[in-house]
Formats: sequence, structure tokens, C-alpha cells
Amino acid sequence: MLPKFDLTNPKACLSLLEDVTTNAKQIQDSVLEAILSRNAQTEYLKGFLNGQLDKQSFKNNLPVVTYEDYRSYIDRVANGEPSDLICDRPIILFLSSSGTSGGVPKLIPLTAEELEQRLLFAYLYAPLLYKYVEGLSEGKTLIFYFVTREGETASGLMVRTMVTCVLKSVNQSNSFHWDTRHISPLAISTCADTTQSMYCQLLCGLLQRDHVARLGAVFASSFLKVIKFLEDHWDELCSNISTGRLNDWIIDAQCVSGISKFLTAPNPELASLIEQECKKTSWEAIVGRLWPNAKCIEAIVTGSMAQYIPMLEFYGGGLPIISGSYFSSECFIGFNANPLCKPCDVSYTVNPSMAYFEFLEVEKDHQEAGHDPTKKPAVVDLVNVQIGNDYEPVVTTFFRYRMGDVLRVTGFYNNAPQFRFLGRQKVILSIDTEKTNEEDLLKAVTNAKLLLEPHNLMLVDFTSRVDSSSFPGHYVLYWELGSKVKDAKLEPDPNVMEECCFTVEESLDSVYRKFRKHDKSIGPLEIKVVRRGAFDELMNFFLSRGSSVSQYKTPRSVTNDEALKILEAMVVSNFISRKSPSWDGGI
Repeated sequence: MLPKFDLTNPKACLSLLEDVTTNAKQIQDSVLEAILSRNAQTEYLKGFLNGQLDKQSFKNNLPVVTYEDYRSYIDRVANGEPSDLICDRPIILFLSSSGTSGGVPKLIPLTAEELEQRLLFAYLYAPLLYKYVEGLSEGKTLIFYFVTREGETASGLMVRTMVTCVLKSVNQSNSFHWDTRHISPLAISTCADTTQSMYCQLLCGLLQRDHVARLGAVFASSFLKVIKFLEDHWDELCSNISTGRLNDWIIDAQCVSGISKFLTAPNPELASLIEQECKKTSWEAIVGRLWPNAKCIEAIVTGSMAQYIPMLEFYGGGLPIISGSYFSSECFIGFNANPLCKPCDVSYTVNPSMAYFEFLEVEKDHQEAGHDPTKKPAVVDLVNVQIGNDYEPVVTTFFRYRMGDVLRVTGFYNNAPQFRFLGRQKVILSIDTEKTNEEDLLKAVTNAKLLLEPHNLMLVDFTSRVDSSSFPGHYVLYWELGSKVKDAKLEPDPNVMEECCFTVEESLDSVYRKFRKHDKSIGPLEIKVVRRGAFDELMNFFLSRGSSVSQYKTPRSVTNDEALKILEAMVVSNFISRKSPSWDGGI
């Protein structure tokens, strides 16, 4: 557990980061000892350990599980049974995962102590940014946050997304000094109406444009949605600034009250300046032009978010892109100790205080000859991972559960390992016995979209599915395209798009290429171009099922029939690969 420290003392924060990463093994051992001793009398632990609380008994007897394996315990607590089924402390609420990267939303139990640890972890990182980014501490933060409406279990326990939980917890504490750090009032960020909240957060940011030192969102995709919203609403925002009056459709009391502190008088000069920038033919570097004192853009750009890096670079116009933290609803895990590194080189240093961490070895070439599918992967401790190897993290808090992520060890910061986030372990596309996971698909699409750049086109977003309606089945990609030139017609050259199809196939592994070229058991890959706004509609569908804008990640494979109907209804053109990918005759 993180010890108490002074949030306002940068030296204390940096010293703590050094301490926890230097003493990684000792901290991990003490974390495990605390978890086992405190929860020894829970029904779950007693069922496996029977009072034997040493590390070896834990390793030998407590199973490594998935969410479905322990879901029955979650359901029992949610339905009113006591928290001590799984935990020695009261569970104050359940966190709801996004449900877009790994399936349906999961309910993750949270205690007051764990919540406090997460809040401390989030604020611990700021001094590291100040150390690396000159002038960052002289301004304020414009990070776009969005909450979702809360749910409730049968027993009355609150269900919130992680972002909603953090924001509302900050609201109940005076320790984190929100208003001294942030451009937008907390009341606006915690407005449940996403559209009104986004509009007013942007308005706050524009009215105080000279004070914005850092801006962004939790995920890259969320920040790009804000930029798109700005593109659609800048004229309204300028009108509000010019007249000193808020739009009539902003009716939420929190937003109206929050913005009233800043929209106090007409400011036609500022409105004219913003209008001049927004009316330009290209929106390249628009972030730096609208917020001239911004030092960086903050957003997670690893894993499935990596595909948005070119668009962030386009809008950012050279501003550093900082991917600061690695976290999930289950656990806050690590931080980027080198925040000014290139987005493609981001590695996260594990904070050993947050949970007990183990790692399952993942074979890089699991489909190659010689792979033994019956062999159980080795489980290694945090400090024993090997540089260059791939692992799936196993986190112990209440259970010893698999995260489903794939990480590659890139080095060590003091004695704590650093990992590059590769993607999800889950196979997302398969027709024959080939297995295409998220990392494979993302690499292939990244190679293909380079062909768009000479034509001033950008890939806004994508997803995929398997079409088995005819034989042989084939992969289908849905692409939403955007232009670097404002209001330009989106009419991609068919030859370019067919070459994109071929490049995706050529970039997939040898097993796929064998089935495609030699065995003919996989048909030509197809790209369906969807019209502007298709992925907003897809997001709205998942939001209606309980996800949140702040935590939403576009699913890289879609199997839900309703979601597929949304995409299919917005297809404007389709292209298939005219050439077969290469194959050298090997497995």
C-alpha cells in the first residue's frame, strides 16, 4: 500500500516513486502478506488455503482465475450477502468495466481503502510531469472527463465506472484541490449529460485559453471525439463568447452554474480570434493554435489506442503526446517514467504497492511448429520477469485473477519492471484454425493506412468481424475515413483501397496467409468504408448499455448483431483484396 504523503510536495512524491520502485521485492512480499492475513477468514480464501497463509501455499493452492470463475461471489455480494465472503473490509461500491475491450461489463468490488489508494496514485504522477515538461506547473489542466449515470445492485450497492467514481470521490474531499489545478469546474465535469458537459468544458477551455498548460482526455479516442465535437460546434461557442450569453439548450444546473464564473461579459475579440483559426482550410495543429501555451497532450495511446497517434499528431502540431498511466477497473498498475518518449515507445513502470503482481508467460509465436498447447504457462513474480518476454498480468487483490492483457518487458526502472502494452490476449478473428488477436490486427491496419497519407486521408477509426455467410469465410474491416483538408469530399481511390486490403493480408501471420493463398479456406479480405459519424453511432450504442465516454474503447471486433446493423447501415463503399498474400510454404 502507498504510504501517506504530502500531495502538494513534489519532492515527496518523486521520492516515494523512487522508494517503491527500488524496494519492489520487499513491497511485493509485504503486500501479499497483508492481503492473505487480512482476508484469511473470508469464505473464498478459506476454501483454498485453509489457514495456510505463507507465500508457497498461496502459489500452490490459490488458483489463477478469470472473471467468470469468481463471478458467483460477486453476484452473491451484489445480491446482499456480506462483504466478508471475499474481503475483510466493507465493499462500498462496484466498479463497472467498459465492456468494450474484453466482452460484457464486469463488476469489480471496491473498498474505501482501495479507492483512496487509486486517488493517491493518480495525483502522485503530476510532479513527474512537472519535472520533465518545462512550464507545465505554471498553468492549469484541461482534461476532458465524462461521467455516466450510476446503477445499483439488488442490495443497494452503487455501481459506477472508474472515472465517475474518481470524480465523485474528489468532489467529497478537500484534499485534492480540484479548482487550483483544473480549468473546468468539477461541477461541469460531473454533469451526467455528456453533450452539455463536453460543450461547457470546451467553452471553459476557450475562455481561459491562455491558462491551459496541458490538455487531453483519458483515452486518445475520447480526445479526438472532443476535437470532432469542436469542429461541429465552434461557431456556437464563438457566438457565446462574443455575446457573453450561453446557449439556450444548455439547461443542466451544474453546467449553467459552473460556466457562469467565466462567461461574464461579451468578448468579441476572443471570439474573432478563435473563429479565424477554426475557419482555416486545414485543422492541422489546431490544438496549439487555440491553446498557445499548451505544453502537451495527455491521453493513453497504447494498445488499441495506438492507431489514433497520427491523428493526435496532426491536430497537435508537434505538441508532445504523453501516455501517462496503465490502469484498469480492476487495478491501477503503472506509470510512464519517461513521459516525453515517442508515443510508439511508451513503457509503463509497475507500482509494486498497488496489488500483488504475477505474470503468465505468453509465447510470441504460439501458432508455430513445436508449440505444445497442453503445456501450462509459467507464473513468475514481478521482479523475475525477463526483458524481451511477453506476459499476461495476474493481479491479486480479492482474487488471483488474469487481466487478459499482453505486455512485453522492455527494461527496469530501479528494480521495478517496465512493460510495453501490446493488446488483449483474446483472439478476435478466426475462420479456420488461424488466430488473429488485437495486436496482430492493429499492426496490419497500421501498415495499410500509411497508403492513405499521400492522398490527404486519415483513418478515423476501424473495427472488424468475420463474415461466414458464404464459403470460404473472410475478414471484414469497417473503416471510417477523414480528410486533412476541411470539407473535402471523401472519395477514396479504389486502387488505393484494394492495395490497403492486400497490405492488411500481407501483414498478418503465416498461418493466415497459408489458409488464404494455399488452402483457399479463407476468402479475400474486405474493407467497407462507412460514412462520417458511424463510429459515433457505434459508441452511442455501447453507451446505452452502460459504458462511458471517458472509458470507451472502440471494440476491434464486433459480434453483436445490433452493433453490426449500425455499421452495415452506414456503409458507402466496399473493396476487396485482388491479390493473394505471399506464403513461403512454411507453417
